[in-house]
Amino acid sequence: MADDQNDIGSSGKSVALEQRATSGDGRRYSPSVARNQEAIGDVFSRTMPIEGQILEIASGTGEHGAYMVSRFPGLRWTYSDIDENSLRSQAAWIDHSGTGAGLIGPVTLDASADHWGKGEVAAPYDGMFCTNMIHIAPFSASKGLLSGAGRVLRPGGRLFLYGPFSREGDIAPSNLRFDADLKRRDPSWGVRDLDRDIVPLAALAGLKLADLVEMPANNLSVIFELG
Repeated sequence: MADDQNDIGSSGKSVALEQRATSGDGRRYSPSVARNQEAIGDVFSRTMPIEGQILEIASGTGEHGAYMVSRFPGLRWTYSDIDENSLRSQAAWIDHSGTGAGLIGPVTLDASADHWGKGEVAAPYDGMFCTNMIHIAPFSASKGLLSGAGRVLRPGGRLFLYGPFSREGDIAPSNLRFDADLKRRDPSWGVRDLDRDIVPLAALAGLKLADLVEMPANNLSVIFELG
């Protein structure tokens, strides 16, 4: 594998906070996914549908989707992203996995948009999945994500979020330092407050907090249900 520079999105800013590697067939690899995908999969198995249609928002390298469909063969997993490098990697994972593996797409999708175009064609979805996007995007992406979940999930469908959050203004020291670094890169980025920023948006979209799991490195798995 050859080491790549951080992904550069349409804004001209890096949409990855780490160096990633690319294999000869175009699949990209994220060190952070390698560290956390099994733990995330364990929470997913307890809190999310393990059969049916899942829409992933900001699928990144595509590794989470490839891992999930290999672990839960009853899933049909749709990749989406706005970043061209990520979309190419997701397509390479689909090619590598082969037909029938449960991977679909990738779909070009801007989470902040009022309508997700091809991302809404297969709605209603049984679940949605989004890791490590909310803090590396303007807050409009969070608004669009929650609003979109209210549109495309079936009643009882679930949204899985993973990443760093503060709680009622309380933030872990490591996340406070991370927040400062994010804002240095882009003032519109930052660690969001789950209770003050995200839960109210979820409620507007008809979503209620269904489960909350503390994860390594001061991250959270947050599961909302459309009710």
